[in-house]
Amino acid sequence: MIVVADTSVLINLCRVGQGALFQQLFQEVVIPPEVAAEFARLASNAPRFAGVKLPDGVRQQSPTALLPAVRAAVGLDAGEAAALSLAVEIHADAVLIDERRGYEVAVQLGLRTLGILGILLRAKSAGFVPAVQAVLDALQRDAGFWISESLRKQVLNLAGEN
Repeated sequence: MIVVADTSVLINLCRVGQGALFQQLFQEVVIPPEVAAEFARLASNAPRFAGVKLPDGVRQQSPTALLPAVRAAVGLDAGEAAALSLAVEIHADAVLIDERRGYEVAVQLGLRTLGILGILLRAKSAGFVPAVQAVLDALQRDAGFWISESLRKQVLNLAGEN
């Protein structure tokens, strides 16, 4: 599976020591330079992400151009816009994205989406993480990742950790 990643999915999972999941779960992870720059900026300037490094095997590629539908979409940052355009361009199997607006535009573009919670469920199913709850706890505590209590319960149910 070839995926294009936005910053938040990468940096949050790397912050809690789960960066290896990208190589374990996906054949190839591609990011545009805008995502690499945002990742580096957050790792340098945001205390909660201090020192976090991109996972091994992530490849950078620029989209040829931003899609008109992406340029017209209000509320996307540069990384999201580039990631969505690149995902369409390279016919990625999915785009790794968590932000609501980016998700909405991805769906409009006909892209398959996968966020942190979906990645964790895949990782548990494949035996790469023993418990989703421990990773969710770390994400909330250490990365400042927000998840509603009802969604958290639903994910833990799906992981068989109720």
